[in-house]
Amino acid sequence: MTGDAIVELLQSARNIAVVGLSSSPLRPSHGVAAYMQSHGYKIIPVNPEITHALGETAYPSLLDVPEKIDIVDIFRRSENVPPVVDQAIQLKVRAIWMQEGVVHDQAAEKARRAGIFVVMDRCILKEHRARFG
Repeated sequence: MTGDAIVELLQSARNIAVVGLSSSPLRPSHGVAAYMQSHGYKIIPVNPEITHALGETAYPSLLDVPEKIDIVDIFRRSENVPPVVDQAIQLKVRAIWMQEGVVHDQAAEKARRAGIFVVMDRCILKEHRARFG
């Protein structure tokens, strides 16, 4: 990706799988996903603890999602990132986005070696708002 790679990603992506999405409107993952949904993205909840969120069916893992995923947005503790990255690599997703406070350098490097664009320790809502208003 050239220029502002985040702009290019957010302009071309349609489906965002949100790993760790909560069905509670009080949780940051819910607010961020609702914002992205309100800006035209299809949100795919990935959380084995829920069946639905934001009007969408939830799936227990990325490997259970029946449609193409453009971005895997991770709302999990850093130590839980490696298996999510492994699933994303298996699915050949375009991008992995680790939310603010989510940092795992080894998993990020593994994803990059697999040709996946990685954003780490940044909020997708804040980055979208900064670029698109």
